[in-house]
Order: sequence, then structure tokens, then C-alpha cells
Amino acid sequence: MSTHGWPAADDEAAGAFLAERGPALVRFATSITRDHHAAEDVAQEAIVRAYERRDQLRDVTDMDAWLRKVVHNLAVDRMRRGHEISVEDVEGKWMSDEYTVDAAAVVASLETREEIEDALVRLPTIYRTAVVLHDLEGMTVRESADVMQVELPAAKQRLRRGRMMLVSALAEGHERRVVAKGVPLRCWDARSRVSDYLDGDVEPQTALVLEQHLETCPTCPPLVAALVGVKDGLGRRRDSDAVVDPALAERLRGVLSGR
Repeated sequence: MSTHGWPAADDEAAGAFLAERGPALVRFATSITRDHHAAEDVAQEAIVRAYERRDQLRDVTDMDAWLRKVVHNLAVDRMRRGHEISVEDVEGKWMSDEYTVDAAAVVASLETREEIEDALVRLPTIYRTAVVLHDLEGMTVRESADVMQVELPAAKQRLRRGRMMLVSALAEGHERRVVAKGVPLRCWDARSRVSDYLDGDVEPQTALVLEQHLETCPTCPPLVAALVGVKDGLGRRRDSDAVVDPALAERLRGVLSGR
């Protein structure tokens, strides 16, 4: 359903109209960036742009569609600064007759928001957006093509690839959870705290749970070891004392050597 702009060149009406759309724009931006704070910035920038052009946009046929385009472009631009996995790996798996997944486990993963987000964040932006717009937002392929500013065949290809990648990501997520069963914290929850942990800026209970995670997780210890090594190495490059607290370094060596 089309949503028209404000009926007159009224600053207050324009501000109120755009403010009402803020939460929906943040949700849409979050589905692309997977970062709520970044999504808020993107949505705010889109609203500011619309407000600055309020006189020209007053008679836009579908204001919501225009705003989604702006949010999409801003979010994609932001995501391009980050790391994206290659679609060739997943598509190569699907081309193999031997490749399959546990369908029941994949579908069951959809019952948990965290698992969906964990899988979506692993998709390259253009494919994640195609899936979100069509399967989550309920837009037609043609409408999503318009938002992504691509031709219909390209939108169909992105949706096809995005769905395959999402299934594979959900299947791999299930396999990781089986391996990591009983491990305290989710991997991202642990990894996002490591930097503060190295600086001694976490509560004792959080530090304890994080160390328990490192003792049992099959994938996080090498990442933590690399972070410690890089931080310590950079500190030595500036001819300073070791930047990792010796007591902390000793505990980490004990955790990592036990693997």
C-alpha cells in the first residue's frame, strides 16, 4: 500500500510524518547491518535527508519506498567497509550431488531469533537484503528490485542465492551449536567482550564466564590468542612494557595451553 507524503509544505507535519517512520526504518536497517546502533545512525541520516528535501518530497507517491531505498543504500555503503563471505563457496556446495543438510534442524533454528540473526549476519549484504525484503518484509521481487536498484533478473538471482546461503548458514550454525554444547556464552557474546577483558574492563563474574567459555569453546581460543599477540606485539613496537597484564597473560596461557 502506498504511503503518500505530507499534504502541505509544513515543517511540523513533515517532522511528525518522518518521526513516525523511525522505528520501522531502524528495524529495516538492523536487518541489513545486524548492528542496532549502526541501524539507528542509518535511519536517522535517511530521515534528515528526507527532511532537508521536504518541499521536493511532499508529493512522492510512496514515501515509505523512497525512505527504504535511502536506508538500503546507506546501510550497504556502511556494510561494504566490513568483511563479507564469498557466495562461490556456498553455491559450490549446492552444485555437489553429495551436499545436504538436516532440514529439521534448519527449520527448528528459525524458532530462535538469535539463531536467525547469527545466520543472516554471515550473508553478504546484497543477498541478505534480498532475503529480508522478500521473505521477511513481504515485498514482491519487483518491489525489492526497485529498493535495491537492480533489474528484476538480478533481484531474482540475489534471492535465490540468498536463500541457499541462509539455509547453509543455519545448518552450519546448528553444527557449531552441537559441537559447542554446554559452552558458556555464545561465541559472539564472548568475542565482543574480549577487548574489554584484555583491558581489565569487565566485571569479575563476566571475566570468569568468559574464561570458562575459552576453556570449552572449539573455535574462540585461537582468535583470543591472536588478539593478545597483536595487542602485545603492537605495544612492543612502541618500545613500551608489555601491554597485556602479566597475571592476565598467564591465565590466558593456561587456558589456551589446555586445549
